[in-house]
Amino acid sequence: MALNQTNKLVWIVETINRAGKITFEDLNRKWMDNVDLSGGEEMLKRTFHKWRDSIFNTFGLIIDCEKGGQYRYYISNTSDLHNGSIENWLLSTYSVSNSLVGCKSIKDRIILEDIPSGMEYLDSIIDAMKKNKMIHITYYNYWRGDTKQHYLMPLCVKLFHQRWYMVSKTWPTDYLTIFCLDRIKDLRLSSHTFEYPDDFSPEEYFNGCFGIITDENYPIQRVLLKVDVRQAHYLRDLPLLPSGAQKELEHTNSYSIFELQVRPSIDFQQELLCQGDSLEVLEPQWLRDEIARISKGIWEKNK
Repeated sequence: MALNQTNKLVWIVETINRAGKITFEDLNRKWMDNVDLSGGEEMLKRTFHKWRDSIFNTFGLIIDCEKGGQYRYYISNTSDLHNGSIENWLLSTYSVSNSLVGCKSIKDRIILEDIPSGMEYLDSIIDAMKKNKMIHITYYNYWRGDTKQHYLMPLCVKLFHQRWYMVSKTWPTDYLTIFCLDRIKDLRLSSHTFEYPDDFSPEEYFNGCFGIITDENYPIQRVLLKVDVRQAHYLRDLPLLPSGAQKELEHTNSYSIFELQVRPSIDFQQELLCQGDSLEVLEPQWLRDEIARISKGIWEKNK
């Protein structure tokens, strides 16, 4: 689907969602006001109904119409706007794209984050995943400071902290390995195919993980965090973990206590340290001790 076409679908979703319920006449009026997308031309009703079908096929969202009264349109499954699906990610991405359309006159006032170079291999990896094709990669190792050839079965990709990662089985060992795309120096599709393993589930593989570290030496466990009142607002609006894995147990005027079900691996520990002294680990004791040990080491190096 063309970029401009997808942007139009996103605009319809956002406009209806913001309104809650809206008549076609009001929707059409707002559409014509958005000259960047509409060109000032009316939206034909048959075009709108065609786009309703496209919105369902693209984002899984259902636009229904009241059976009487003002015959207003609304999104009947708005809960799907808040899940972690690829459709919701696409919707969010194109929503940002819509906001940036026509912003050239103030481009020096919009500052974006740089995306690492691994994006250039994402299309090839996704193509290989669709066709279950093996891939050859040349991969740079930070610790050894050299490159190595790998022959892989790409199983899934995950975006974390502005970087794309790929989970693959290496051939011939079948060992599961995670590769960061921006460390790939070369990639070629193989002519050989593989069978996607029935016993592998990306969701289960990353279950309980904060990021991309799946170290089984850190079993999923209960972690209690005491957070000051100011930082607690951020943890509510932008949880460290998906819905269900993070709960607020106590809320006072000076602090909140959050319960997390998580693998407290190195990347999770680093995230806790980023919170500074606004956060205290209450449980488990070993994690509290580890955060204290690392903090003491930081203090010793910077005193």
